[in-house]
Amino acid sequence: MRVRLVTLLSAALLLVGLNGVEAEVARVSPLAPPPDWSWLEEYQRKLNRNEVLLALEEYYAPGGSAAGYVEVGPSSLRVRTTGESWKELFFLPEGEAGGAVEGGRFWRKAAELGVAPAGKPLLGVRIALDPGHLGGEWAQMEARYFRMGTSRPVTEGDLTLRVAKRLKPQLEKLGAEVVLLRTSDRPSTPDRPDTLRTAAAADLTGSISEERVRSHSELFFYRISEIRARARLVNEQIRPDLVVCLHFNAEEWGEPEMPQLVVHNHLHALMNGCYSSRELAFEDIRSEMLDQLFSKTADEALPLNETVVEALAEESGLPPFTYFSNNARRVGSGAYVYARNLLANRLYRAPVVFLEPYVMNSEPVWKRVQLGDYSGRRIVNGVSCKSLVAEYADGVADGLARYYSTARRQ
Repeated sequence: MRVRLVTLLSAALLLVGLNGVEAEVARVSPLAPPPDWSWLEEYQRKLNRNEVLLALEEYYAPGGSAAGYVEVGPSSLRVRTTGESWKELFFLPEGEAGGAVEGGRFWRKAAELGVAPAGKPLLGVRIALDPGHLGGEWAQMEARYFRMGTSRPVTEGDLTLRVAKRLKPQLEKLGAEVVLLRTSDRPSTPDRPDTLRTAAAADLTGSISEERVRSHSELFFYRISEIRARARLVNEQIRPDLVVCLHFNAEEWGEPEMPQLVVHNHLHALMNGCYSSRELAFEDIRSEMLDQLFSKTADEALPLNETVVEALAEESGLPPFTYFSNNARRVGSGAYVYARNLLANRLYRAPVVFLEPYVMNSEPVWKRVQLGDYSGRRIVNGVSCKSLVAEYADGVADGLARYYSTARRQ
């Protein structure tokens, strides 16, 4: 009962122990189990101080957002665990290089795979394709759906699945072993909004109406429970060398009942990072960030994202998107990759390429969706184009082939 209670509540809780003394319980985000902090011990005297400092500032906690939760001293790292408890990890002696603990990660760097034969740059690479969101009857609940009059609906979850199914054989031809996290529009999670009502209601503050509980239950279903179910597939069953999260983007556009297409169309990719102090107040998020940092996931995720998004930019001709909010930070040498803390790129314990191309509610993308998936090229707004699905899949396949062709020779 204690684990279930902690899972349901996102606020800090105090339970009274058998001896009448109040015992602190983990403060966790919605639907998250409390972490077992004993995993930190395997990194004792195995971390390089300078590498930890650089990763925190460059990727994970820029501007000191981890203050009060992660403290870097001259010879040790202090991590706040549950409540006011702290764990101290001593660094490697100065001058010794750090590295991921043996067995601390299941994924393999490209450089660890050896040189690939000609024409098979992905030979032996295990890839999980994650078609973002849900389609079919679930698309409108997610608000990833729109329709202009009687035209073909634009549904993100259905589009991402078409791209994944087209991309899979292309990657297999290059030698990869490929697994799709979903093969239909059905959810991966056994939960449904009705089964999450108690958890959703417990997470609300202020005036709680039936409509607020319903809406929050739906959000828990498609945004949290579904991603957590996919993370279990990735981390416990598939255990891939990388995950490619396929998404489409959208812009704000006024009244949903009277949609007007926008002019913007752009592209960006996201690697895990840029945690806020508010996010790091949750114990599970803090633990997951440290797992990403200690496993040096960014060392592989950044060049992967850069190479794939640049190939997709060449294929599509899309300009880079620019964030003006403080929840993302541009990283790397190009204009397309940002660090941002998303549930998927945090929970998937492997390098994640998270792609956000094409503004679905822009005029050119809407027109291309209406044309469906086709062979060859057609003229759209005076430009000769492949089908949207083919262009997306080709760009990703080319980017992955480029990355592994180069990295496996190093």
